[in-house]
Amino acid sequence: MDTHVIAAALPTLGWAVHGGLLVRRLATARRDPLTGLHTRAGWTTRAEHLLAKHPGALVLLVDLDDFKATNDTHGHATGDAVLTATARRLSTWVGRYGIAARLGGDEFAAIVTDPGRTPGHQALQHALNRPLDYGGHTLPVSASVGCCHCSNLPVRTLTDALATADAAMYAAKGHGRRNTHH
Repeated sequence: MDTHVIAAALPTLGWAVHGGLLVRRLATARRDPLTGLHTRAGWTTRAEHLLAKHPGALVLLVDLDDFKATNDTHGHATGDAVLTATARRLSTWVGRYGIAARLGGDEFAAIVTDPGRTPGHQALQHALNRPLDYGGHTLPVSASVGCCHCSNLPVRTLTDALATADAAMYAAKGHGRRNTHH
């Protein structure tokens, strides 16, 4: 092969490799390394798009109850197992009708484009509140869930849906653990 052809192809190959690595790093930055769920930034972009296409979407916020006590009592590896189990349970409930995210710490979010195709709120609460067997212990897991049916909003924005779901989540916490509020 002609050395001129090789010399001309090397920069192109270098840029192709660089571009592939950049795409991979961006995709990784949109995923939580522990749970594999979308991060806040990645989820927000996708959720806004889904909400625009599906005005009847359901937005959920999930906050683990007493998570700090689990971490303090059993250690961070156990806390990580609880976070991973919660992520898996939420993703399973959402199924292919939406996306879930870990917003940070012990807070999760989801948007469901067709809420009627999910198993329902009681099934979600049951899944999130199932005990977790880890490290020879059975750990209690409890979560408060706030929901916003976007069709009930005067203006359908993700910001308003999250604010409504957040208020409902704190109302659920106010009514005791293991609650869901709409």
